[in-house]
Amino acid sequence: MSQKPQHEFSACPGCAEPLESGDRFCGACGYDLAAVPAAAPEPDRPTVAIGTPVNWPEPPPREPGSLSTATQHPGDLPGTDSGGRDLPTMAVRTDDPPRPEAAGAPLAAEAADGPEPPVSPAEGDFTLAAPDPRAAAQLATPPAGTKLCVACRAGAVDADGYCENCGHAQPRERDHMEQELSTVAAVSDRGLRHHRNEDAFTVSATALPDGSPASLAIVCDGVSSATRPDEASAAAARAAGQSLLSALPRGTHPQQAMHEAIVAASEAVNSLAEEPGQDGMEHDQHRHQNAPACTIVGAIVADGLLIVGWVGDSRAYWVPDDRTSPPARLTQDDSWAAQMVATGLMNEAEAYADARAHAITGWLGADAYELEPHTAAFKPDRPGVVVVCTDGLWNYAEAADDMARVVPADAAGRPLHGAQVLVGHALDGGGHDNVTVALLPFTLLPQGAGSA
Repeated sequence: MSQKPQHEFSACPGCAEPLESGDRFCGACGYDLAAVPAAAPEPDRPTVAIGTPVNWPEPPPREPGSLSTATQHPGDLPGTDSGGRDLPTMAVRTDDPPRPEAAGAPLAAEAADGPEPPVSPAEGDFTLAAPDPRAAAQLATPPAGTKLCVACRAGAVDADGYCENCGHAQPRERDHMEQELSTVAAVSDRGLRHHRNEDAFTVSATALPDGSPASLAIVCDGVSSATRPDEASAAAARAAGQSLLSALPRGTHPQQAMHEAIVAASEAVNSLAEEPGQDGMEHDQHRHQNAPACTIVGAIVADGLLIVGWVGDSRAYWVPDDRTSPPARLTQDDSWAAQMVATGLMNEAEAYADARAHAITGWLGADAYELEPHTAAFKPDRPGVVVVCTDGLWNYAEAADDMARVVPADAAGRPLHGAQVLVGHALDGGGHDNVTVALLPFTLLPQGAGSA
């Protein structure tokens, strides 16, 4: 159940990042906004009335021929605290000998070449000394390989991801990820509103039994309303990728291999709900309630074929190199909006404008109603690029024509750059969700090439 924050801030007290109304944590540094004490109310009037004259002491006269006045020490001027009591004398220069009027002691004789004597304030006095920059330079250098704080660049980062010096939360490893191969590339980013990245991807390349190349991409989006969605997406992407890398070199048809990969991903996510020590609860009907869950979409380019597979609302698009040719969306969402359109109850614009539009009807997880992997095979007659993405991207380029407009013209030749541009498009649009995109260039096989 959501709770109303105790305090409202326009900027994070820890890192000064702008905040949205209702935020409970800072999206940049993880600062717990609920833990910030309420600011004391402003006084009805200033402590000193405006316009009250202040009797500042006259500055000492400048010595003849000198460009500066005599040095003024705190002990030279009397002062009182807020209660009107005399302030104790203070020594503020720890590298100078105590002054007779400041420490109440005679000035010690100084050897011509010896070190200066330490300050010894009289009993009851206290020392207010500014930090000595020379002391900071003498701090122990962290051992080689130590991860340093991104904020203060001095403190080591502990196992929980916080700086041991300033306490700043460090960026997580999954906040931004990139991977590039010669035939496929992917980029994933936390976005601008989420506190962690719950997306995951796998990209890889292999060869079919005849030696022809095959490239693949798997993209998964953790279901935020479920427990441990980041673990679910990571487990699914890893299992599906491993399944494809095992099946394709054996000669399994790419479409069948994609089906098996989705099943393997589902089993990996299901296993996250199996907690140790729960053997006596296998008949508990509430055991898998709110279990880890994610969506999945994948694509394979091999043997002149384009194979896609999915469960949920992550998507794949086809964008031809020749932008005068029509692009296409290759997947159909498992979502409330898609069902409304399919049954003719709403048109697409009405369905996706509804608050229930992104409620998914299919996912991977122990509490899924039924696993129904969708697969489709295409044989494009022209070169192009396949866009495999989560809704963090397609929310900002939903129609196939919209997606084609934001895909760079050279995406097939520079897939990593193209993926970076698409992630940037989502962030520029608001970055309300995690965003992950993989690009697979599709090239036509030479005449006569491919499987016999």
